[in-house]
Amino acid sequence: MASPYLNAPLTPVRPRMYGSTLGKVVWTLVPIITLGLAAAVPFVVAAVKGVVKPWLAGVYVVGEVAFFSVALAISPDPDDTNPVPGFLLVLLIITAATHAALLDNDRISVGK
Repeated sequence: MASPYLNAPLTPVRPRMYGSTLGKVVWTLVPIITLGLAAAVPFVVAAVKGVVKPWLAGVYVVGEVAFFSVALAISPDPDDTNPVPGFLLVLLIITAATHAALLDNDRISVGK
């Protein structure tokens, strides 16, 4: 009987975040569709799956709360025409969607 250690990979295989291209598209759209309110969700799920380290998900949770806190502090009145809160929201959405799309990229090693 052959040993199972002979054919085992030398380094353990890192878990994958996406099972298919459709899964990647859906998880990338989460920050966009929710207008940034769920920007940290793909990273929390990736941390639970073991794709990224938990500190990275924590950074996204803290960052999301900070972005919304600053946006509300700058412009608490709904009738205010200050463009900065909208810019911060767009910046959060673009950053989170881009990083969510790169969660399974093997060339990126930060937080993995």
